[in-house]
Amino acid sequence: MTDSSVSEPEDGPAVVAFGGGHGLAASLAALRRVTRRLTAVVTVADDGGSSGRLRAELGMLPPGDLRMALATLAADDVESAGWADVLQHRFTGYGSLGGHAVGNLLLAGLVDRLKDPVAALDAAARLVHAAGRVLPLSRNAIDIAAEVSGLDGGGDAGGRVQLRGQVAVATTRGRVRSVRLLPDAPEACVEAVAAVGEADVLVLGPGSLFTSMLPHLLVPEMADAINRADARRVLVLNLAPQPGETSGFAPETHLEVLADHAPLLRFDTVLADPETVADADALRRAAAALGAELQLSPVGVSGEARHDPVRLAAAFRTAFGDAPWRAKTSSLGAVHKPPPDA
Repeated sequence: MTDSSVSEPEDGPAVVAFGGGHGLAASLAALRRVTRRLTAVVTVADDGGSSGRLRAELGMLPPGDLRMALATLAADDVESAGWADVLQHRFTGYGSLGGHAVGNLLLAGLVDRLKDPVAALDAAARLVHAAGRVLPLSRNAIDIAAEVSGLDGGGDAGGRVQLRGQVAVATTRGRVRSVRLLPDAPEACVEAVAAVGEADVLVLGPGSLFTSMLPHLLVPEMADAINRADARRVLVLNLAPQPGETSGFAPETHLEVLADHAPLLRFDTVLADPETVADADALRRAAAALGAELQLSPVGVSGEARHDPVRLAAAFRTAFGDAPWRAKTSSLGAVHKPPPDA
């Protein structure tokens, strides 16, 4: 159940979507069908692959998840879609360019020239005529540290070990018990915090629970902005556990982990595909503990653990409700202003 056309209503709600990687891309592909007043807030903890290399060599934010969000939001015309394909193109081979995505290198060049990652993202957004704005969670890269059990050898008296780095946490064969950020209290991106304050709806998920979703709730300024926002809060659950990071997790386990890490957080709606829920009553109880109602809507591609953007867009419309949206100045304004010397 897919189509190639993308409708981007100008009068939709102001939505801020949190996450990273493929999970955030799935959310954005659906949300752009619901509204053009859209801001993606992207995690900046990646330390692997091309992103990790550029982060280590240039001291910049890891660009991979930011690039993917930009490509997902690219306009549907031939020129913009062509640029999106260029951003996603990855060099092969074993030379110095091997493994790098063109979009990662473009963002590195824009940051070097403009001296500001937000200005660089806005410039890249104009290139692809993005249907929304892409912002980093923080202007400074962060690290993820996790307490993991179930690994052979080492560990404390309880058999738990400490892992550091997004790749290490995401691929562990142990069970992740908790995560924290390094530094402990990174500064949130000012523009991202402002977007949350202007939002009608906040969307968290789908995505990697410990490495893409939780970091947003562990940055103090962002967590406070989310908790204080006068907005509906929608949590989108994954279609399948992530190998390594959440192997063996039931859907309700995700909610329990969120509550443990962010006890003040409340949602209005928890959205799940009924095909992925073995015990709807248990999930409904876990949602109620977060102040939310459970919405069971078919959002996956039939026979695949992949979100269908059309189905997910329809589910979002139901979750958002039919209340009139507040008249606000869209946070997209900066996207249309060319930065100096761009």
